[in-house]
Amino acid sequence: MNSRTWVFPVLFCGFLLLFVLMFLGAMVWGAADTSVRDVWLALTSSETNQKMNILREIRFPREVAAIGVGAALAVSGAIMQGMTRNPLADPGLLGLTAGANAALAIAMAFLPGLDYFGIMIACFIGAGMGSLIVFGLGGGSSPFRLVLAGAAVSTFLFAVAEGTALIFKISKDVSMWTAGGLIGTTWNQLLWVMPVIFIGLLAALYFSRQLTILSLNEEVAVGLGQNTQHIKGILLIITILLAGASVSLAGNMVFVGLVVPHMVRAVVGADYRLIIPSAAIIGATFMLLADTLGRTIQAPYETPVVAIMAMIGLPFFLVIVRKGGQSFP
Repeated sequence: MNSRTWVFPVLFCGFLLLFVLMFLGAMVWGAADTSVRDVWLALTSSETNQKMNILREIRFPREVAAIGVGAALAVSGAIMQGMTRNPLADPGLLGLTAGANAALAIAMAFLPGLDYFGIMIACFIGAGMGSLIVFGLGGGSSPFRLVLAGAAVSTFLFAVAEGTALIFKISKDVSMWTAGGLIGTTWNQLLWVMPVIFIGLLAALYFSRQLTILSLNEEVAVGLGQNTQHIKGILLIITILLAGASVSLAGNMVFVGLVVPHMVRAVVGADYRLIIPSAAIIGATFMLLADTLGRTIQAPYETPVVAIMAMIGLPFFLVIVRKGGQSFP
C-alpha cells in the first residue's frame, strides 16, 4: 500500500465536497435564473412551475448524465492505462469511442426504428470491435505502437460513420450523437444507461487490486498466481461497458479518460483501489464543470462540450507525449 494511503479518507472527503459544490453550481447556473432554494424545492417538494419543470425535466437528467459519463470515462481511462501500462491510453485514443460511433451510425442506417436500448447495444458491440482491432494491430507490447494503431483505426472508423451518414442521408441524426454533448438527455435514457455504468464502476472497484498488481509488473502478477489473460479480458469488458454506455448517451467525449486518471494518480499514488473511486468522483466533477461552461459561456447559446474538453485535454496530451510517459508511475 502506498505510504500516502493514510490520508486518503481526508482526500476523498475533499473530492466529494468539490463534487457536491460543482453539482449545485451546475444546477443553479444557466440560461434560466434559478437559485439553491429552487434546487432544494425541486428535489423535496411537489410544487410545479416553470422553474421546477426546467430543473426536474432538463437540468436534473442532464447533470445526472454528466456525472455518469464523467465517472465512466475517467474510470475506463484509468483501467486502460493500468492494464496496458500506457500513459496515453484512453477510450477515445484506443478505438472504443470511434467503434461505438461507427456502430451507432450503421444501426441508425439499417435499423431506423431502433429504440434507445438497441442503440446502446450497438455502441457496446462497436466499442468492443474497435478495441479488438486496435489491440490486434498494436500487439499490446509498445505503448506508442498502440497509440499509432488507435489513431489509424479511429480515423477509419470515424470515416465509416461519416460515410454511412452521407450515403443514407442521416448526417444530422448521427452528428447529434457524435458531436458530443448532453443536450436533450431524458430520464428514459438514463433508465437504460445509468444501471450499466453503475455496474461497470462496481466491477472496476472489485478488480482494482488485481489491476494494481497488473499495472506494476505482469511477471510479478503471474508469480502471485494471477491469471493475467483472464483479468485483462474482464477489465476490457468493463471498459467496453463503460465507454459504450457513455457514447450511447453523450457521443464522442475526448480526453476525459486521459486527463482525469493522471490528475488523480498524482494525488493518491499508484494504488488502483484508491485511483478508481477517486477517478469516478473527479471525472464526474470534471464533466459537470465542462457541461456548465458549455451552457453558460455564451448563454442562451451552447458551446459544444467536446470543444471545451479538447481545449483542456490536448495540451495535457502533448505534455505527456513530450515527456515520453515519464509522468506515469
